Amino acid sequence: MTGVTDQPTPDPRTGSRTTSPGGGWGASGGPAWTGRAGVVLLVVAALVGRPDLALVGALAVLVVVGGRRGGPADVTARVDQVVEPDGPPGSLRADLHLGVPSGADAVRVRVDRPGYRAGEALVAVAGSRTLEVRVASVRTGRQRLFRAQLQAVAGAGQHTGPVREAPAGEAVVLPRGRGLAELPLPPRLRGSTGQHRSRRPGDGGDLRDVHPLGPGDPPRRVDWRVTARRAPALEQLYVRRTLALAEATVTLVVDSRDDLGPDPATWGGTQPARPDDSTSADLARQAAASVAEGHLSLGDRVGMEDLGVRRRTLRVGTGRRQLDRLVQQLALIRPQGRPPDRVRAPQVTAGSLVYLFSTFFDDEPVHLARTWQRTGHRVVAVDVLPQPRRTTDPRVELALRMVLIDRTDRLAAVRAAGIDVVRWADGAAATHLLEVARRSRRAPAHAGPRRGRG
Repeated sequence: MTGVTDQPTPDPRTGSRTTSPGGGWGASGGPAWTGRAGVVLLVVAALVGRPDLALVGALAVLVVVGGRRGGPADVTARVDQVVEPDGPPGSLRADLHLGVPSGADAVRVRVDRPGYRAGEALVAVAGSRTLEVRVASVRTGRQRLFRAQLQAVAGAGQHTGPVREAPAGEAVVLPRGRGLAELPLPPRLRGSTGQHRSRRPGDGGDLRDVHPLGPGDPPRRVDWRVTARRAPALEQLYVRRTLALAEATVTLVVDSRDDLGPDPATWGGTQPARPDDSTSADLARQAAASVAEGHLSLGDRVGMEDLGVRRRTLRVGTGRRQLDRLVQQLALIRPQGRPPDRVRAPQVTAGSLVYLFSTFFDDEPVHLARTWQRTGHRVVAVDVLPQPRRTTDPRVELALRMVLIDRTDRLAAVRAAGIDVVRWADGAAATHLLEVARRSRRAPAHAGPRRGRG
């Protein structure tokens, strides 16, 4: 649905995008028929010699001619596209700034968007006015919002101007992350910051042991209770040693080669997916944004790789700015023709946690996941294919069964390699990730190579 509501604050700014002015006023249906009827009466009166009919016809023609308006009748418009990240889910907003010629009483506005029912309104305008247009959408990424057709109206609807169109450009809708309670850890932690417990001695973590004071141990770590119990004469001091906190390195690998909706009839690319259906690209954006938000909130380092376009590599980083870069780059991913064949898997940091977001419609994601698993990375495969919608076409149904059988075999091969598979579209992805996270924490990750006791 497309809705048009009034935003009472006028906007007199310049820079409107319109067609060139020059259109004049024209009579609407009622005055036009009145003028034609007057002309017919004048002709009939001249033929039959009826002065009374001539008088009536002359009055009708004079009313129409006398009510004609001069001057331009073009409506100027500018569209400011605004996406509300904090607004209701699935709601997009844009401001439509109108400027009408002198003498116009109202503007007829028609707003439409492919796949949705058009919305129409007759809006009273005095000089200029700003309308708020809301568009419902479940899609993310780059998309067109709406198209507006405008027409000035004057003389209580007796006169109308030419129909003008205010084209709306493309808007980038950023994906929103879903809160995830707990996330897995990679097999190796790095750095000296973060919120994860490591096996390396350091500050900030849990208790490691109590040890005699040695070179390099700060006096503030002396445990006086243990010292008084073990060495009452204070011939030896004992200190409490802790484990260091470390950070995880995470790489998000998004397979942007496919953009499939729930309708299998659209998978061939000949038909577009319905605008009210979330596609695999939408689910991949949401899943990757959720994972990135969860890890970055814990101080981890997160980067991104795109299997469809190699130039979309984003190096690992931390902080809010890194999350903004990731979300912006996720919003721009989309299929771009046939991707080049990869000779080797994308390079990721040693000991990383790799999330692979794919539909698994071919063997390349399976090969990449196995390669990363063999080289010591922990891999989580996230299945982003929407739940297929059943169809009554027997040919489409048969093709769907064959495709899903191949896909099931690929996912089974991924699980056989020891890789966890999480399905994002079934609504239980957070629970599945929680189970994977708890399994990854049964054997605590260590930070860097093992060292001898100090």
